[in-house]
Amino acid sequence: MKENGLLTEPLPRLFWRYVLPAMAAMVLDGIQGIVDGLFLGNYVGAEAMASVNIANPYFQVIIGGSMIICTGTMSAAGRALGAGDGKRAKDIYHSALLVLLGLSLVILLAGVLGAAPLARFLGANEVLLEGSGQYIHTLAFFAPVIAFKILFGFSGRLVGKPQLYLAGTITTISTNVIMDYVAVGVLGLGVRGAAFATGLAYLAGLLMVAGPMFRAETVLNVYDGQFRAGEILYAAFNGSSEGVTYAATALTVFLMNRSFMAYAGESGVAAFTIINYVGNFVTLLMFGMSDGISPILSNNYGAGNRERIQKTLRAALICNFLLGLALFGIFWIWGRNLISLFLDGDQGEHVIGLAVRGAKIYGLCFLANGFNIVQSGYHTALGDAVSSILIAASRGIVFVPIGLALFSRILGMDGVWLSLPFAEAVTVGVCLWIGRIKKSR
Repeated sequence: MKENGLLTEPLPRLFWRYVLPAMAAMVLDGIQGIVDGLFLGNYVGAEAMASVNIANPYFQVIIGGSMIICTGTMSAAGRALGAGDGKRAKDIYHSALLVLLGLSLVILLAGVLGAAPLARFLGANEVLLEGSGQYIHTLAFFAPVIAFKILFGFSGRLVGKPQLYLAGTITTISTNVIMDYVAVGVLGLGVRGAAFATGLAYLAGLLMVAGPMFRAETVLNVYDGQFRAGEILYAAFNGSSEGVTYAATALTVFLMNRSFMAYAGESGVAAFTIINYVGNFVTLLMFGMSDGISPILSNNYGAGNRERIQKTLRAALICNFLLGLALFGIFWIWGRNLISLFLDGDQGEHVIGLAVRGAKIYGLCFLANGFNIVQSGYHTALGDAVSSILIAASRGIVFVPIGLALFSRILGMDGVWLSLPFAEAVTVGVCLWIGRIKKSR
């Protein structure tokens, strides 16, 4: 059997060989998430961009549901490979393929058959309802494509191809830019055209990453293995922290949209949409760090190499903090320049003003969220699902609603923005508490 380089290669070189492609891919994923908004904001207007943001939680459900399966599968299969149990790794992967197919088809049907009710539930008013419904309905047809692009791309990190997901992401975003320009800018298809462009972009990315998984000689492939319900249930439970992360993102967007709609109407939602796009771009850099070290952690945990695990974790935490500190400064110094990319002309000045003020408060998140993201990913890679779920839930599901309840009534819109840094700061305390409990055992 070929030597497992994740267990033997010098850590500094291994760290950057896996982290840099993962971070680059996540940066491009961040850009991918704002491409539709850029084209709609400039060619159609702020309301079209706000419609897409209202529909964003449905997109997050596709991503989050896929992540539950994919991340848990990568962790469990990685630990099995590290322990030398190739058969178990193949069974885990085969089970993930079948479950992911079924899950994505259920999400597809929900979006196709219930687009308008979903849009209304997510907060769309009469102005935004049509556009939000169109985006959900069109994107729903591509749910399986999005799901398998994630699985096959992530799989490359376990089969010695850490650059595969990056290649797929470059293909996806390049296709999305071209198709958005054609569909929105040239053909004038609006929100539906933007959703179709995104779906075709993910199809192109899937075709890029799928190749190795259809080769019988690849250690994990679509042919080998048997379905094991117990294995996939455990993997899904372990990966559920990543699903919780995306569910928390969806809930956060939902709650923030409703809060901003109450305080400033469509302008408030548009301002949050812009900041959310930029914030996602920054946060995904940190997720790239966490994703990049995951196969190193899981394989070495399976092999019992604790020192390599601690060195890898420490390097990731330091890098994410420095990254967050730098990006916090960028938000304060060049916030207006970034935000002005999304809207053109004097008609968007009110929205830009709201977003610039909000960015200075929102920017506090970056001083803490890199730590929380790496801690959550660390516990997932080692199979500690409970700790990872607790951290992921704290960042969004638990403390964002508490922050909104505490601060928005006192500080108004500033309080709505403040709820996000509040949630990250409290979650740091949760991470430290978990670490202290583990050390005392």
